[in-house]
Amino acid sequence: MLLSLAPHASLLTRKLGLVEYLPAWQAMQDFTAARGPDTPDELWLLEHPPVYTQGLAGKPEHLLRATDIPVVKIDRGGQITYHGPGQIVVYLLLDLKRRNIGVKELVRRMEQAVIDLLAGYSIKAERRDKAPGVYVGNAKIAALGLRIKNGCCYHGLCLNVDMDLSPYAAINPCGYEGLAVTQCRDVGVTDNLEVVGEKLIARLKQNL
Repeated sequence: MLLSLAPHASLLTRKLGLVEYLPAWQAMQDFTAARGPDTPDELWLLEHPPVYTQGLAGKPEHLLRATDIPVVKIDRGGQITYHGPGQIVVYLLLDLKRRNIGVKELVRRMEQAVIDLLAGYSIKAERRDKAPGVYVGNAKIAALGLRIKNGCCYHGLCLNVDMDLSPYAAINPCGYEGLAVTQCRDVGVTDNLEVVGEKLIARLKQNL
């Protein structure tokens, strides 16, 4: 499953391609359970086939109608969201105690990485109080979700790049009724998924 490995100080990047959700989730849990005080932190860059994931606070009513897309109840915070091809997913497997970063600060840095990435394309993006993620105008372009265990985190963020957004119509994205979603392609980014992914990893490393 782990296809490539490139060191960046104590932060490793793994480029995994298209990976089914359940094996990726299990791998994150296994990595976090097995890590020790000297285990390097990692960023996993990947895509998922179509799947809805429902966080610990997820309410069933936020799935508005049944579809043929599976719904997986998982152990991150937050409500329901969608993953699919054309969306960048970055999982952050970090020892927060070792980095001396609190959860709120990590969320801020993750959001800032996306904001900085989009600023590089002359796109103004912003965060919102009490609604984690990154927004362009009134539409959400990136979502965040984390799990903290023994001072370490897993899960991470997703950025819509060039995908089919129609599955979002079957949910209240992140638990917000009527929340609009957008993607990089629709706000003027012409770079492909691979280029945007490389740039996002670089921005995350700068912010971490």
